[in-house]
Amino acid sequence: MKLLEGKVALVTGATRGIGKGIVHKLAASGANVAFTYASSAASAKEIETELKVYGVEAKAYQSNAADYEASEQLIANVVESFGRIDIIVNNAGITRDGLLMRMNEAQWDEVMNTNLKSVFNITKAAQRTLLKQRSGSIINISSVVGIRGNAGQSNYAASKAGIIGFTKSIAQELGSRNIRCNAIAPGFISTEMTAELGEDTVNEWLKSVPLGRAGTPEDVANAVLFLGSDLSTYVSGQTLNVCGAMLT
Repeated sequence: MKLLEGKVALVTGATRGIGKGIVHKLAASGANVAFTYASSAASAKEIETELKVYGVEAKAYQSNAADYEASEQLIANVVESFGRIDIIVNNAGITRDGLLMRMNEAQWDEVMNTNLKSVFNITKAAQRTLLKQRSGSIINISSVVGIRGNAGQSNYAASKAGIIGFTKSIAQELGSRNIRCNAIAPGFISTEMTAELGEDTVNEWLKSVPLGRAGTPEDVANAVLFLGSDLSTYVSGQTLNVCGAMLT
């Protein structure tokens, strides 16, 4: 029997990078998967087809997790289609980097809404379903930047730090109903986003990684698999750093 057989997972922002790695790992482990995308319907359809090869149900939803009402509708649609939700992975995120002196209000608000408010929106919307089930695993994708900060990313760091505080609070609120909430803080992960940074910037980041390599989306997905499965039934309110010892 596969680790997640019979479970239903919802992943936000899953058409590329870490999100794409997560949905593949969950489906390969037996979970039926619902996932969201912002604009690329073609990519979403392609991933839907790829996931069904694992013999599971998979469905893409175009939805903006930063929108409260859209998040409520998303959860209603997923429950209607799948019957339940066992695992929620709040992965949707963006960057709008820049030094504070050059950052405008729109850049701040966009990052906070997409990265942090989305976690509130989805978790709040799904809470009633999880409480009714008296079970569930909520996994929020934070970042090592949310723990240690990073020059030129004050908006991103603040949003990811907020996710950790939210995670700890929800773990305490919902623990009595057998609902767990954990965060994952990836370090330098090789994705389409980091590929745009340039070789010099990448090399500087890698100097701070004792394992001497960038992480992969699968490295993060493996942590999601652990936290979403029954292997971690006594783990809640924690932040798991997937960073090659960048943080110790």
